[in-house]
Amino acid sequence: MPVTKTLKRGAAIAGLLAAIAPMLMVSPATFAQRTVPFNGSNPVAPQGISNRPLASGPFNYATAEGQDIRVVVVAKGLSFPYGLAFLPDGTLLVTERTGGLRAIRNGKLDPKPVTGGPESVWAVASGEPGTIHGYMNIAVHPQFAQNKLLYLSYTKPLPDGKNTAAVARARWTGSALADVKDIFVANLRGASMPIAFGSDGMLYIAPSGGDAQAHDNYGGKVLRIRDDGSVPADNPFVGQAGYKPEIYTLGHRNSLGLAVHPVTGEMWQSENGPNGGDELNIIRAGKNYGWPIVSYGRAYPGPWQSKTGLPSHDGYEAPVVFWMPAIAVAGFAFYTGDKLPKWKGDMFVGGLRTGEIPGTGRLDRILFNENMQELRRETLLADLGRRIRDVKQGPDGLLYAVSEDAAGAVLRIEPR
Repeated sequence: MPVTKTLKRGAAIAGLLAAIAPMLMVSPATFAQRTVPFNGSNPVAPQGISNRPLASGPFNYATAEGQDIRVVVVAKGLSFPYGLAFLPDGTLLVTERTGGLRAIRNGKLDPKPVTGGPESVWAVASGEPGTIHGYMNIAVHPQFAQNKLLYLSYTKPLPDGKNTAAVARARWTGSALADVKDIFVANLRGASMPIAFGSDGMLYIAPSGGDAQAHDNYGGKVLRIRDDGSVPADNPFVGQAGYKPEIYTLGHRNSLGLAVHPVTGEMWQSENGPNGGDELNIIRAGKNYGWPIVSYGRAYPGPWQSKTGLPSHDGYEAPVVFWMPAIAVAGFAFYTGDKLPKWKGDMFVGGLRTGEIPGTGRLDRILFNENMQELRRETLLADLGRRIRDVKQGPDGLLYAVSEDAAGAVLRIEPR
């Protein structure tokens, strides 16, 4: 096309754009962000896709690694089930946030709840702020075959009508709990508190709430105690003025999971960020993980949590994995079995909801290299709309996940 014609056409287009430009302008009154309602400092979450009933299944899936799976509903009708623990004989114990403990034997839910557990506090519906009340996580003593000891984190009622998070030790009789005794009381109201035994035989506890940077309270810390509740002499802050001696690490937000890596023996922790910035951390003695000073997330009203304006962990322990937006990371497990061979060595992480939207819970699979650096991740079970609160590998080499809903369920993931 000749140059003169090209110039004339360009001028004509420019003139047309200039003529219609006023019509393209949108006034601030026409184009404005919606005002989102808040409950305190938390945005009120929409409910349009939440509370969907769980079908009977089974559910079949093709997955990214070619590990096609079937998801079987093992048990339904549990009341806000929370944590899972397998006993050496294959019995699966399930805690309920309403203060119940249930047993699944040979794939069947015992209709009678386990008796003998401590009295607990239960409050409001799942998913609302401050709803970590009742029975939470359960841990099996490393020498369970000899001593039959179980450990339960729960919300303990106090005489003044308040409550606190506590850890009780009990002896398993085969159908009930006996000789129940509190070995740790956190003095924190409404706190989540995952527990797990480390490769060193010590009990690790991760209470939420409180000032995560303060040395004189348990909130926002990972603690390390002996199985009887006493403090190990080699804890990093033992003997330091102003420090609770149980403190092992500090600077955490809301912890919802602890698990030991089966090869390295390191303790890992899952931590909820605010609006984004969920983390997986390797717990190292005496380290500070930064909350609330640094985070890869945003505060709920929108600004970055880190005061520098950009997310950073400079000067603090950085997470191994993080999520933006948040998935409300909960319990997790490292898979070591042979039944799902293409997933061997992968981590499976429960999520309660994605991007602050109820009804969008999921299970994430993370593939690491030999240095435990993330290579890729895959989202599973998202179409079920469940709050995946915990996941464990069973003695049968399969994966089990718990759906924490009013009519909750235990799911088994097996090869298709």
